[in-house]
Amino acid sequence: MTDVVLFEEVLTNNGKKIAISTLNSPRSLNALSGDMIDILYPQLQAWQQDEEIVLVFLQGTGDKAFCAGGDIVHMYKAMKDGAEKIEQGVYSDGIEEYFTKEYKLDYLIHTFNKPFIVWGNGIVMGGGLGMMVGASHRVVTETSRIAMPEISIGLYPDVGGTRFLNNMPESCGLFLGLTGASINAADAKYSKLADHFILNDKKDALLEQLKTVNWGGTVSLNHEKLSAVLHDEELQSNNQLPVSHLKAQKSLIGHVMNHDNIIDIVNAIVTVEVEDKWFNRAQKSLKHGSAVSGHIVYKQLAVGKKLSLADCFRLELNLSVKSGQYGEFMEGVRALLIDKDNQPNWKFKRVEDVDSKVIDWFFESKWSDTEHPLAALGK
Repeated sequence: MTDVVLFEEVLTNNGKKIAISTLNSPRSLNALSGDMIDILYPQLQAWQQDEEIVLVFLQGTGDKAFCAGGDIVHMYKAMKDGAEKIEQGVYSDGIEEYFTKEYKLDYLIHTFNKPFIVWGNGIVMGGGLGMMVGASHRVVTETSRIAMPEISIGLYPDVGGTRFLNNMPESCGLFLGLTGASINAADAKYSKLADHFILNDKKDALLEQLKTVNWGGTVSLNHEKLSAVLHDEELQSNNQLPVSHLKAQKSLIGHVMNHDNIIDIVNAIVTVEVEDKWFNRAQKSLKHGSAVSGHIVYKQLAVGKKLSLADCFRLELNLSVKSGQYGEFMEGVRALLIDKDNQPNWKFKRVEDVDSKVIDWFFESKWSDTEHPLAALGK
């Protein structure tokens, strides 16, 4: 059986080591499975404590994807199994177990005490983006295709989306969360999801340069040394950046988002007439997405504006577990990936129809502060 995560420690010229971790499930576009997390999390913890390791480099196998998201087919099976067991009077929640592990991994990357690069080449979606945004140095390439398309499967933008969507330029975060719109490398830099643009075929050259750095024992200086390498003229490719959709449509996005309630925002997005393929795809995904998800995204970002990173993940775990229980998430995955009929039977056809009590239920915590599975994350 092939290892789903590969590890390598590369010796630098001055005797320090660069740790390289590779998500290794190309058939699933490196979708983040529970098995991957179980292997990756303790290794990152070990590298964090190893004084010989000065830098972690996380990538995906192949050129198609860094990570296409969480393993939602496995989650579908867990939701279905959980529903059957509940009918039998037995509580079972594989969804809670998976998301708890995933958010612990994301939080570890966010708070890692050494320079951490994510090579965000190809598809970077959902759980993949959750890992990338936490890195201290986030690299995108000419093929990067980034999205949080959860509204299409009855979920919502989790994995820290409460924080990183709120940190985007005004209106962008909510627009991307509602529409699941796919963005490119230029958009990623504009929306603060990425720091550096480097062509994918320069990855080996980057790794070779990193071996020549005079790494030391001071973390802050190592961060500066890594940044200097990533800004090296031989690696720079900014003149080949694609056109940013978010910048090109900045005024239109600002116009449709200029409302104080979710119903008017959604109606403004889907009804505005514009000849732009990227924006039209965003309209289409919102039209066909879950109305419940739309309401959750809107409230999630409003509630999350003043939350700490740890509290964002605690909020999201509650929302994710309840999404698994409510049924909308399972139906969305069924329609997209199981039966592949692309005809999800959402519980509400329009955002106007959604019962506010349903949304209130999603935001009522399942646990007390001390009982929360992520209580130990910090403040």
